[in-house]
Amino acid sequence: MYSEYKDALSFTYDELIEYLLAKGEKAYRAKQIYEWMHKKLAVSWDEMTNISKLMREELAKDYSVFPLKIVDKLVSEIDGTAKYLMGTSDGGIIESVAMTYSYGMSVCISSQIGCRMGCKFCASTLAGLERSLTASEMLAQIYLIQKDMGRRVDNIVVMGIGEPFDNYNELIKFLHMISDERGLNISQRSITVSTCGLVDKMYDFSNEHMAVTLAVSLHAPNDEIRKTIMPVANRYSIDEIIKACHYYVNTTGRRVTFEYSMINGVNDSGECAEQLVSILRGLLCHVNLIPLNDVEERSHTRTSEQGIHYFQKYLEKNRINVTIRKGMGADIDAACGQLRRKYIKQGKALSDNLS
Repeated sequence: MYSEYKDALSFTYDELIEYLLAKGEKAYRAKQIYEWMHKKLAVSWDEMTNISKLMREELAKDYSVFPLKIVDKLVSEIDGTAKYLMGTSDGGIIESVAMTYSYGMSVCISSQIGCRMGCKFCASTLAGLERSLTASEMLAQIYLIQKDMGRRVDNIVVMGIGEPFDNYNELIKFLHMISDERGLNISQRSITVSTCGLVDKMYDFSNEHMAVTLAVSLHAPNDEIRKTIMPVANRYSIDEIIKACHYYVNTTGRRVTFEYSMINGVNDSGECAEQLVSILRGLLCHVNLIPLNDVEERSHTRTSEQGIHYFQKYLEKNRINVTIRKGMGADIDAACGQLRRKYIKQGKALSDNLS
């Protein structure tokens, strides 16, 4: 982990009480401070006006309050999707996206700076993994977006840059904190966590007994194809992943979502559709077909619209619940990793934006 308690936002409620008691403060101060950070979304000690100036100065000697700053923001002229670049205190850069729908605002956040999973169609993995994010850095993405957009976040997807289960402990801490009634109190049923299929962590996650939705980035109906586009397939077979999904359903009573990027000439044939039906039959699940986003450094292209609809119809005919993901923010590089990659390639100095 990057650092335990670089910022006060990292404290759980109980940890904050313990810290304040060790400082000789009263326990009730924890409720005040926690509310400032997680409900009123304060980014500095100075905002906490019911805390004495002397106490704020003492606390500031130990920790800052907030771990991120907005570096840049792009807003789609097509659908209003907002793409954020955020800077970390150690000079890293991450992406977050806010998407507005008729039913509310969804926020997609990152769990790592970069990614080491190496998927061949994704921009997030091109520069490898720098480090994992802390729970507070995941929280801060949501808090900054909510403040900037001026409206409450309704849904959260941990599906941005990084593999969430490769940062398991901080992910679980984040999930408990974001759903804590003393904070933003986002319902766990309104949160989705995506994984490329780290099977051991899928079992661990099932045993957490959370109401969080599990999304599995499958992207292929057999191991042969999956190995050509997802290195993780050399470690975990599809059979192992599907068994873990059955365990998740049986343990939690919740259905699994499968993410399936439609890649022209790779995983979009009629035979692939047949194989996908075969492995998913009898499993409580939903398939999300994703028109592939073009990535400059990658050679893969998206399946035609006609081909995607054919694939959808075949799954529906075989009673597999399926939708086609609506593209959002196409004019602002809203797909995972694209904007960050472009930003880094242009050589912009992050420190100039964080001063």
